[in-house]
Amino acid sequence: MAGDASVPVLRVRDLTIEFATEDGVIRAVDSVSFDVQATETLGLVGESGCGKTVTGLSMLRLIPMPPGRIASGSIELHGRDLVPLDNRDIEDIRGRDISMIFQEPMTALNPVFTIGNQMADVLGRHRKLTRRQARPVAAELLAKVNIPEPDDRLDDYPHQLSGGMRQRVMIAMALSCNPQLLIADEPTTALDVTTQAQVLQQMKELQAEFRMAVILVTHDLGVVAETCQRALVMYCGSIVESGDTADLFSRPRHPYTAGLLASIPRLRRERLTELPVIPGRVPDLLRLPPGCRFADRCPRVQERCRAERPVLTGSVGSSGVACHFPL
Repeated sequence: MAGDASVPVLRVRDLTIEFATEDGVIRAVDSVSFDVQATETLGLVGESGCGKTVTGLSMLRLIPMPPGRIASGSIELHGRDLVPLDNRDIEDIRGRDISMIFQEPMTALNPVFTIGNQMADVLGRHRKLTRRQARPVAAELLAKVNIPEPDDRLDDYPHQLSGGMRQRVMIAMALSCNPQLLIADEPTTALDVTTQAQVLQQMKELQAEFRMAVILVTHDLGVVAETCQRALVMYCGSIVESGDTADLFSRPRHPYTAGLLASIPRLRRERLTELPVIPGRVPDLLRLPPGCRFADRCPRVQERCRAERPVLTGSVGSSGVACHFPL
């Protein structure tokens, strides 16, 4: 799918995703808008349950429907809205134009098929290769992600590989059709620190080689600082702050962003007796307050915050904050 270089690879506008439950409708993603430029790495940051993974899954239309549904908004890949597409059309796009690396490769890979069979399925579906043609291509892809003896590994089952090796296989499969956009959902969560660093470095090198855009979904601010040019901070399904990563880390404007940064463990001369935390609890998505959703946890809260919901300032793609009294 060709596109104008001046147009973002991905344009998301007013995306709202809801889930029906026995107790009522939960709005997991609420009027989210953002752009992703070619070759850019965009970080989607927030604590568990903030809606970042649901946002990532919606790019591939992988939200289970029902109980979930895209209630409103658009997801445009080079100007083509993916929301109204039927299953056949979206299946052509998955893996070819947009690929995803899932959080836990052991559940993403099929345990009863070899690595080679699973990679051959992807290459056959999108590149029309026979299994005989797919095998050397798959081995070359495994070599690109630094898997030793790649031809032998094609005959292995997922349980025979370490966590880091399985994650590299997922990266190789995601890149097998040279996608325009790669979505990486917590790609290093289950890995040890050394393997995390190796996987992140490989992703950066492969992104430069394949010239693709990346959305990195994570709760790890260290990973964002290491890999992302821009970041979006989500809270209770909404974007509360956006901007260049360096500016966001050095001068956070939303109290929630500042709280996340303050919670990062740091080496200090004095003994660390207590890790800083954000007080309070995330509000119930079925009973959201009328004003700012962070109000009950915010050290700067005022009456206006409890009565009026703040709107994200700035245009899409620029720095912005959804706060009545920003830092």
